[in-house]
Amino acid sequence: MSNRWLMINHVTGSHFRIGKLSTSGDTRLLRRLLAQVESSLAVHGDDRNSDLYYCDNAGSVARFLMPLLAITPGYHVLSGDTRLRQRPMAPIIEALRQMGFRIECTENEGFLPVNIQGSVPVRRTVSVDPLLSSQFVSALLLVAPRLPDGISLTMTQRPTSRPYIEMTAEALRQAGIEVRRSSNGRTYYVQPQQGKLPPAAITIERDWSSASYFYTMALLQPEKRIRLLGLQLDSCQGDSAADSFFRQLGVVSTEVRSPYRAAGRSITIQGGGEMSKNVQFNCIDCPDLVPTFAVAAAAAGVRTILKGVSNIALKESDRMLAITTELRRMGGRVNSTNDELHILPSQLKPTEAVHTYGDHRIAMAFAPLKLRFPDLKIENPEVVDKSFPEFWDEFEKVLAP
Repeated sequence: MSNRWLMINHVTGSHFRIGKLSTSGDTRLLRRLLAQVESSLAVHGDDRNSDLYYCDNAGSVARFLMPLLAITPGYHVLSGDTRLRQRPMAPIIEALRQMGFRIECTENEGFLPVNIQGSVPVRRTVSVDPLLSSQFVSALLLVAPRLPDGISLTMTQRPTSRPYIEMTAEALRQAGIEVRRSSNGRTYYVQPQQGKLPPAAITIERDWSSASYFYTMALLQPEKRIRLLGLQLDSCQGDSAADSFFRQLGVVSTEVRSPYRAAGRSITIQGGGEMSKNVQFNCIDCPDLVPTFAVAAAAAGVRTILKGVSNIALKESDRMLAITTELRRMGGRVNSTNDELHILPSQLKPTEAVHTYGDHRIAMAFAPLKLRFPDLKIENPEVVDKSFPEFWDEFEKVLAP
């Protein structure tokens, strides 16, 4: 949500105040790169000196920036680290080319790095394949207010993580931009910015993705009640699905409101409730929660089938490989197909360390197991900075008696 509002603020030139902005590495990176866009001198004519926008391992930042750079005068290079250069970009590159933008892949077609020549689109109608990532759709919707005729965007397949697209559309509406969706749900229409006044300030809801790890902690410490500030159960965030999944493992969420807390709304979670014997859950709308769900199911010893997981191999790491490898090293029984992950009942045992594969979500998904195995080491714990820099400080609060 923070990154979407930063993009809207930049694209509309509104400069409204954003409260509770995320402190994550990805958000800090996007802020810096947006400042670079604003401060860099546009290169015109035959001067082809290019500005480099380096996105490290931030897929959402790279995908959000690509269409923004396409409409920004000048010549630009968009790149990232080795893993980001392996992550798919073809759908958004093809969509921008459909609109008449000049995008050149300089190493491998469909992947970063790319050269971008900023220009004006020649058409507003575009089709996008959202199967690998909803970010391809969100990225185009976010720049639509700056396009002369807006955009008419049709998805060619059912999207992965659809709630993230709806989150983008709703944020645009809150900013005064007209957004409509076709009756069949496949096409989004965004009108150009037309002088409507945005809100004076926006307050960002706390992050459900980050909250999910504390559900595993509640599962493993049922005697404790954990309060998660600034969250609400009727959230537009797709990862609020954590509530539905963990209810099947006996973790109950209760929303509370306090006039004495700045966060206003919050939820409390507590384990120890009745567990289902067989859990099935479709993760197509919340793929970032798959590591959390898999580790929690293995720790609970509950037979679980997670569906809709085909794209998790394309994240910051190959998460399918990371999950299966690390759980098996701990004695877990895990099987996988292209689109399903099966967790079979077993008794986890301690291992010396969990390899995190440079992936923040792998580190945080396995971290709660330290409640059961205090000597368990999480390698490269600093990787959590990407999305949740305060994670280990908050984790210590749960450990405290």
